Amino acid sequence: MGEEKVEELNLLRKMSREFALKELREGREERDRYPFVPLDQGLLRKVEEVGFLSLLQGEAVEMREGLRGLCLVLEGLAMEDASLAGVIFAHSLSRLLLSLAGGADVVGRLESGGSVGGEGDGERSLIAFPCFDFPRETAGRLRAERAEDGYRLTGRAEFVILGNLAALALLPAGTEGAEGFSLFACPLREGGVQVGPAALSLGLRCCPASDLVLEGARSLLVGEEGRGEEYWSQASDLMALAAASMSLGVMKGSFREALEYARMRVQGGREIVGWSEVRMILSRMALQCRSGEMLLDAALREAEEGAPGWRASARAAALKVQEDACHVASDGVQLLGGNGYMRDYGQEKRFRDAHQLKVLLGHHPLRQLEFLALTEEA
Repeated sequence: MGEEKVEELNLLRKMSREFALKELREGREERDRYPFVPLDQGLLRKVEEVGFLSLLQGEAVEMREGLRGLCLVLEGLAMEDASLAGVIFAHSLSRLLLSLAGGADVVGRLESGGSVGGEGDGERSLIAFPCFDFPRETAGRLRAERAEDGYRLTGRAEFVILGNLAALALLPAGTEGAEGFSLFACPLREGGVQVGPAALSLGLRCCPASDLVLEGARSLLVGEEGRGEEYWSQASDLMALAAASMSLGVMKGSFREALEYARMRVQGGREIVGWSEVRMILSRMALQCRSGEMLLDAALREAEEGAPGWRASARAAALKVQEDACHVASDGVQLLGGNGYMRDYGQEKRFRDAHQLKVLLGHHPLRQLEFLALTEEA
């Protein structure tokens, strides 16, 4: 990696941490009450202004080169609040899928028709996608039929991330005569689309999701019919590393807050950081943070170089880091004692976020079984 690239990555790391400390730490408890309070739209505009929504751009090869920068930003933001990182993740995943399927022109056609917004239009430039599902398992809920102006989608898409914010959704659906599913770009501001209210989720509550009911909604095919699984497999292997980076950020945030609390909290006439059991918990958290960082870095390097077996490494790293994040967040709650369950400390939110992130890109146990199948084929 050249000096210029290293400098660019260091700048992104610093930028994301400063943004998180300035914009995300304050008001975290109030934002987490969404959907019972309004969403902070101003925060979304700031994210676009600083360029966090455009870290993955261009062709698929260029996007792979930009993956490490995206991971650094997501990690830095997730140390304070993983919800905003989830918004960036969902949009970036959609962009990557469009690029892999050769569907960038599809968005351009919809933008020129006024169905969706371009860059600078705030939430109108976001692209929604059901990031917590295996598309092949849920594509049967939507059926696409050919029409003069493209396709018409009918059915239901559940828990679509950014569904109530974005002007465009990328949705998996079945088509007559095709064995696999296909991907469709569906404008959400046109007729035939009913957007449900924001869903209340376990974690990442400011990364809004909603159900969509479609009745003959106009849509355009992205890529080739029946090849959705191929596009999804390529994108999810890369974005598994981005998902893991958010879990790593939650881990680091949990450790940092636990350490600060242990240094501040006095019990029995001394700081609890000096207690042997507390130090053992902190050391376990520190080890898991460091090992997760090393694992993710190695997997990223393999992905960037296109090394043999990089897909298996990416999946393994994501599964391990996401699982460890749940343990580290739990240790953080326990170390803070009763305060660990209080919303104003932020650690109980990290615990919920860690478990929500664990099922990003599909349920964790099913992804483990898929990894076993991949290993058996090798």
